[in-house]
Amino acid sequence: MTVRITLPVRALPAPESDIWRSIGDWLRRHQSAIRRMQWSVVSIYAVLLIVPVFLPLPDNAAYLWSNFTRFAQFVFWGVWWPFVLLSTALVGRVWCGLLCPEGAITEFVSSHGRGRAIPRWLTWPGWPTVAFGSTTLYGQMTSVYQYPRPALLILGGSTLAAAAVGYLYGRNKRVWCRYLCPVSGVFGLLAKLAPLHFRTDPFLWQQSQLSKIKPGPVNCAPLVQLRTMRGASDCHMCGRCSGFRGAIRLARRSPGHEIVHVAGKTPKPWETVLITFGLMGIAVGAFHWSASPWLVAIKQMAAERLVEIGGTWPLETSAPWWLLTNYPERNDVLTLLDGTVLVAYILATALACGSAVTLMLAIAARCLGPWTTVRFHHLAQTLVPLAGAGVFLGLSALTVSQLRSDGFVLPFIDELRSSFLALASIWSGILCWQVGGIYTRATGRRALAVLAVSVGMSVVNSGWFLLFWIW
Repeated sequence: MTVRITLPVRALPAPESDIWRSIGDWLRRHQSAIRRMQWSVVSIYAVLLIVPVFLPLPDNAAYLWSNFTRFAQFVFWGVWWPFVLLSTALVGRVWCGLLCPEGAITEFVSSHGRGRAIPRWLTWPGWPTVAFGSTTLYGQMTSVYQYPRPALLILGGSTLAAAAVGYLYGRNKRVWCRYLCPVSGVFGLLAKLAPLHFRTDPFLWQQSQLSKIKPGPVNCAPLVQLRTMRGASDCHMCGRCSGFRGAIRLARRSPGHEIVHVAGKTPKPWETVLITFGLMGIAVGAFHWSASPWLVAIKQMAAERLVEIGGTWPLETSAPWWLLTNYPERNDVLTLLDGTVLVAYILATALACGSAVTLMLAIAARCLGPWTTVRFHHLAQTLVPLAGAGVFLGLSALTVSQLRSDGFVLPFIDELRSSFLALASIWSGILCWQVGGIYTRATGRRALAVLAVSVGMSVVNSGWFLLFWIW
């Protein structure tokens, strides 16, 4: 008796240029070269991170081209961070898969480690959000952007933790990157906007399973389920899986496609928290506080009150540099009062902005129909363009200030900032309109949802407006 298996018939996709598939296959074939490049980045990263700690702090006459510490600061905070974020939104997590020193180190150590099973507590989905908030707050307390020792403590500590996790868990995997990295959540959100991704074709995958030729194994270091991969959020774009089973290839897609058509199928509450209270809350407060006249007024009021009651010790007591900024030779010392007000200001900003955005998202979700948390979390994803743009502008402000201090004239910077913020807001509004169309055909309901989300966006935009154009 002959058993005949019939595969489902589907319409063939329109012919597409093979250039993207070729690039993906090129990455697969040149993994050795990629690893050599990764270790080159590790070497540069180590030099830029460690050497400045042993050099004198730069004075006011130091320039980034004449002082190594200034140069390292500019590379880390003026170039690396803002443009890694921008590149993730443009080409996915290419940085993670091809260049990131922590990723290379944790995978290498994992190949020689104990290979233990990943414990359940480590896979808690809230770790990236908690780590992002904690690291951001701690970085402001120690002035990580200005001094090499806190940079070594935070970035170097993260690298050591990545190596330790790699040694303990997994085999040839990036367990740290998948579950614990402080910026993994941010990169995962921004990658959803990328017009490039490695796509798994379910039909071709099913067809390949009937073949007698078994494909060789693929080591997906970030632990992505290749068979069910539908988005770029977790993919590191390393290219190892390109052509696997004839079903995975690098391909184009519409920017925002993942947010509109994929993100709503697997709601992730911790991503919503990261968007609303992290990127649109803590990040705003972290960039705000040093320029805020409100913080100065609050600190003066608190100091006056302490003097009145005779408790002046918070005004006179400082902490070690690894707890609060403490560089008396630069006249840069935070007292306990300074540190308390700083932390309170950032958390209050996060609470105010995050609560306002959350409320408006809830109203928008209700405008589209009966309340469901799925719709609420899906609408939160539409804010990714604005959330990412705000963090990019905050980090690029360090780029601008460093270049201006060295005498570089940057014309039209205010116009560029306002245009960038406006375009990101419009993009988020368009995504909100498209997501609304999934849940209702009523134009009025969709318009009300967009209006509600726009009110939430205006709250966050007002924070950037104060920072860049008022203060």
